[in-house]
Amino acid sequence: MSSITLAASDREIASDVETLQRDGSVARKGAFERDWVERVREDMMTAFWAAIQRPGGTIGRGPRRWYVEMHPEEMSGFVDLVSHPWVVAMSTAVLGRDYRIVEVGFDVPFQGAKNQPWHRDFASPPETYRDHRITSLAFNLTGVDVTEEMGPFEIAIGTQWDDGRGWKHEMFPSRELWSRFAERGVRKYPRMGDISCRTALTMHRGTAHGSPVARPVLILGVVRGDGANPDEHDLALTRDFHDGLPTDVRDRLLCRVVDELTPISQRHDIEGLVMGED
Repeated sequence: MSSITLAASDREIASDVETLQRDGSVARKGAFERDWVERVREDMMTAFWAAIQRPGGTIGRGPRRWYVEMHPEEMSGFVDLVSHPWVVAMSTAVLGRDYRIVEVGFDVPFQGAKNQPWHRDFASPPETYRDHRITSLAFNLTGVDVTEEMGPFEIAIGTQWDDGRGWKHEMFPSRELWSRFAERGVRKYPRMGDISCRTALTMHRGTAHGSPVARPVLILGVVRGDGANPDEHDLALTRDFHDGLPTDVRDRLLCRVVDELTPISQRHDIEGLVMGED
């Protein structure tokens, strides 16, 4: 790779970080081949149909909408995803060289899913609402070409710095504040192969899903090294899978190494999403 290409890449990453800081979200178009994404979509849907049949296997995110956490080795393209140059570069630039991968999962709405209330995924830490520092990232990868009928993800641009300490659970603002988020709201229509990077503190919601086609979206959770907490995250890898990973990937994982995987009992319930907006 020439130094000119490297310089251009550095400028692109700097620009993407600036967009993330300003808007709370940024995307890289065509990062992956469509055939690769199709395999990931199949992995997500296979994991969903297995999880929905066991108690605690899924978490409701509103009517006809679920979240499922996955074991990394249930995703055939896990190494490709976490090794992608843009994923690595954005994680390093925003979180530092000691960032850790802490979660792999997916959201999937089906026909009949309703608008979610405006929310963020956890309470904002002082480093964010006070110091305007991002301490964690969520990378999103769509499993389908998103259309209006599929209930596209909507994000309220620039709201990642909102304090939120007066909101319910510090995550759910009152309805009186929703108009501000709606004014800033931008719906996203990614295509297979696109990937986005966002802070989950930017106000967002899934919208009503009228299509018979499900819209699974993979979520990769990454945190700053000093924020990696095994009490909050619990990736498990079998010894053979762990030992077979590239060293740079293995060193990034906050995980347990086990002899045998057991079904995941979902832990990250968000009470305010269960009923949906209506």
